[in-house]
Amino acid sequence: MTEKMKLDIYPDQASGSVAIAREIADIIRTKNAKGETAVLGLATGASPLKVYAELIRMHKEEGLSFKNVKTFNLDEYYGLTHDNDQSYWYFMHHNLFDHIDIPEENVNIPCGTMPMEEVAEWCDGYEKKIDEAGGLDFQLLGIGRSGHIGFNEPPSDPQSKTRMIHLHAITRSDAAPAFGGLENVPTDAITMGVGTIFKAKTIILMAWGASKADIIKRTVEGEMSDDVPATYLQAHPNCKFVVDTAAASALERSK
Repeated sequence: MTEKMKLDIYPDQASGSVAIAREIADIIRTKNAKGETAVLGLATGASPLKVYAELIRMHKEEGLSFKNVKTFNLDEYYGLTHDNDQSYWYFMHHNLFDHIDIPEENVNIPCGTMPMEEVAEWCDGYEKKIDEAGGLDFQLLGIGRSGHIGFNEPPSDPQSKTRMIHLHAITRSDAAPAFGGLENVPTDAITMGVGTIFKAKTIILMAWGASKADIIKRTVEGEMSDDVPATYLQAHPNCKFVVDTAAASALERSK
């Protein structure tokens, strides 16, 4: 077996997403029982949609409360306002926060609208906020076809912190349909760094569908390299990948 990561394979996105949501709920309930705040790092894009739908269901039907939860999002496009339906602020509120009982002051999403000269100071402040919250108990990740986690495009330093980054051509072309054309896709984003992500106590990376099969193979079976920033996760003590059979189809075990 050439795999360098812990890997859970589910028949489809729906079943994998339910399993991830249960793990998140367990962290929230365990922390709540101790009177502590659960600190979650959250992702955007198509990959976590069914995870968030299941968390909303658990809130409405099983009484899962988010009153004692703090969240920190991975990233945000630079230049998009909150009311832009492609902004991650809009995405998170529309797909999760508007449907649960999390206090608005506990929600943290990178700001994409500050002047360029204020970006570095803002990013330092985001790092401090995570540290002051006690660090991330859990980080949810997707993976881009370029191997990026968050918007940490190749090559990204494993010690990198929250910062502005220039988006890879693959990343922008993958986003183009949602933006109504490549010319409308922002060229830059604010992202948590690889080093920031790495400090999370638990990490789950999810990948669904055949389009992710090649990058999952490279990440799970390949050598650690800044060409594929996700491979750095091989060195994390408590990280696993949750994928569906289509995303796992290029792995040696599937063949």
